Amino acid sequence: MEQRKHWWNGKWGRLARRDVFLRVDGDRWHVEQRAGGAEGVSQFYEYPSAEEAEETVRALLAGADGWRELSPRPPGSWLPTPDTRA
Repeated sequence: MEQRKHWWNGKWGRLARRDVFLRVDGDRWHVEQRAGGAEGVSQFYEYPSAEEAEETVRALLAGADGWRELSPRPPGSWLPTPDTRA
C-alpha cells in the first residue's frame, strides 16, 4: 500500500490531534481518519476510484481546523546530502 497524501489538523496531544491519510493499493483507494495521534482510533474507508476517495477527504477536511498537508518523505531523504563545494 502506498501513501499518497497526509493531512494533520496542526494540534498536538492525544485529545486534539487528528490525521487524514489517502493511500492506494493496486486499484483500490483507502482513506483513514485518525483521532488521537499514532495510538489513536481510526476509521477506514475503501473506494474503487481516486475521485470517490478524494471526495471523502474533502468532506473530512471541511471545518474550522487549520489542516496542513504533510508530504511523505521519499526513501533515503533523511540522509545528509554530500558536500559538493570544491
